[in-house]
Amino acid sequence: MSPLYARHKRTSLVIATAVAAGALLSTGLTSSASAENKTPAGAPTLLSASARTTLIQQAQSDAPETAQRIGLGAKEKLVVRDVVKDVDGTVHTRYERTYAGLPVLGGDLVVHTAKSGKAEGVTKATKSAIKVASLKPSITPAKAEKQAVGAAKTLGSAKTASDGARKVIWAGSGKPVLAYETIVGGLQDDGTPNQLHVITDAATGKKLFEYQGIENATGKTLYSGTVTLNSVQSGSTYQLTDSARGNHKTYNLARKTSGTGTLVSSTTNVFGTGTASSSSSDQTAAADAAYGAAETWDFYKNTFGRSGIKNNGVGAYSRVHYGNAYVNAFWDDSCFCMTYGDGSGNVDPLTSLDVAGHEMSHGVTSNTAGLNYSGESGGLNEATSDIFGTGVEFYANNASDPGDYLIGEKIDINGDGTPLRYMDKPSKDGGSADYWSSTVGNKDVHYSSGVANHFFYLLSEGSGAKTINGVSYNSPTSNGSTVTGIGRAKALQIWYKALTTYMTSTTNYKAARTATLNAASALYGGTSSAEYKAVAAAWSAVNVS
Repeated sequence: MSPLYARHKRTSLVIATAVAAGALLSTGLTSSASAENKTPAGAPTLLSASARTTLIQQAQSDAPETAQRIGLGAKEKLVVRDVVKDVDGTVHTRYERTYAGLPVLGGDLVVHTAKSGKAEGVTKATKSAIKVASLKPSITPAKAEKQAVGAAKTLGSAKTASDGARKVIWAGSGKPVLAYETIVGGLQDDGTPNQLHVITDAATGKKLFEYQGIENATGKTLYSGTVTLNSVQSGSTYQLTDSARGNHKTYNLARKTSGTGTLVSSTTNVFGTGTASSSSSDQTAAADAAYGAAETWDFYKNTFGRSGIKNNGVGAYSRVHYGNAYVNAFWDDSCFCMTYGDGSGNVDPLTSLDVAGHEMSHGVTSNTAGLNYSGESGGLNEATSDIFGTGVEFYANNASDPGDYLIGEKIDINGDGTPLRYMDKPSKDGGSADYWSSTVGNKDVHYSSGVANHFFYLLSEGSGAKTINGVSYNSPTSNGSTVTGIGRAKALQIWYKALTTYMTSTTNYKAARTATLNAASALYGGTSSAEYKAVAAAWSAVNVS
């Protein structure tokens, strides 16, 4: 677990113990509640991953028999997509359908089977029989692609080619026909990711259907104003799931301290009110968390070409309304998730943009250098999250929360409007180290991080007094030197390369200097480059030499 901050080491230990105790207490309460309030027989039961896999494998094995039993034609086959099992043993198996080996869009169905094995019915997306006269198209894929690209252009996409096209059977409306499904990516005119699916009749070239794979929602956040979020529609509700970013989901723990919570949903596709509320059902914190996760994903992808925390295209998830008046936020590898408390009085949730970036970056560190969370390596771990959290804030370029070198300036943890940490002069928070010393590793990692935070600021902006985005800074140096910054963009690239290529779990400040010098040399043309010399000067300025 990597919390955002700790006033001293004892605080971190107390919080960790409280979380563990909360999990045990929750387990006991769940058992008691189940005994008093029997779960309805028709409610879904929780399946383990192995149990679900077994059911899916069995259903796929039985698919030919099932297809015949429900009256499908000889050219049709079923492909299992999902299985749900109820408390009473009823199984609902969701299938995709193929015809002569082609996907049938609009041909999906669900087969309902009692515990005894007796069929209880089929729910189909279409009642039409799947049959086409010919599987040979009359138009070329290029013609379908041109049509799809043109449709995407009207939405603001600058793409000149599709992301792919395939032959399908279109059964979404009317009589099933042979068709092309073409997908065009890119961005819409407001910057929203584009995933336009266009269905074209393969015989006539007529556009049959189009839909946007990315659902837009509106988030009225507490810290970042009104923003656009991605959601997924399920029936009459919209769920805070970002299908464009590894299916990141946002859950409401509703003051609990264990479990996943409830997936945040809305009937209006608007999440939050933009104002603070002490209610555990308020969606404003969820909107902030979802927005922060989206911006962090985009920051890593567009800045470093990294696809998600593990670089495998899989999104983590976020949990809001953790505990009661919990004044912290943390990353936990065991759940692969970010968790946010609601702050003092439950009205100052720790879901600001830089905090979101900070927490997700702990996951990146865990899956790259794996910096041990203690001593100097722990300080570097925390600093890495502050550095990339700052990068996320600048990247988002949100007028309600402009980029700065202050950490947690929006969440008012101190109760007096001051930020949690300062990168230009870390000691302004009353505990962080401006410069390295032989005892810096004895500090809490949130305070020993000051050395690397200060290094990053100096490397980016240089020493002395200046104003950036309306915030005044005045960064000193341990040796009285004047440091000239190389810009935040280059500083971020250097830190990221050092983290992912040259740092290990035990890297200390001396080794971090070597790692960043190696990174600067590799990125910017060797040891004689201005960037390499700037890295050396910035480390010397914080007494790491």
